[in-house]
Amino acid sequence: MAPAEFEQVLNNDPIDLDFDLINNEARYRPVGLTNGGRLLSAAWTIRNGKVRAIAAFLASVSDRKAFLEKPK
Repeated sequence: MAPAEFEQVLNNDPIDLDFDLINNEARYRPVGLTNGGRLLSAAWTIRNGKVRAIAAFLASVSDRKAFLEKPK
């Protein structure tokens, strides 16, 4: 995934699916749309005061279902 797509997911009203602490670092996992309409899951954290992308990938079937069932 392109870095721009990761940013688009975060800016296009994603839903938060998960939060975890890994090695005392908060990790967030939203799912949302890119400007081109691709539904992606992402993982990110805040490090040194900045958002750090960990990964972005096509949404799984369960992530897609959660996104489509979100309240409007």
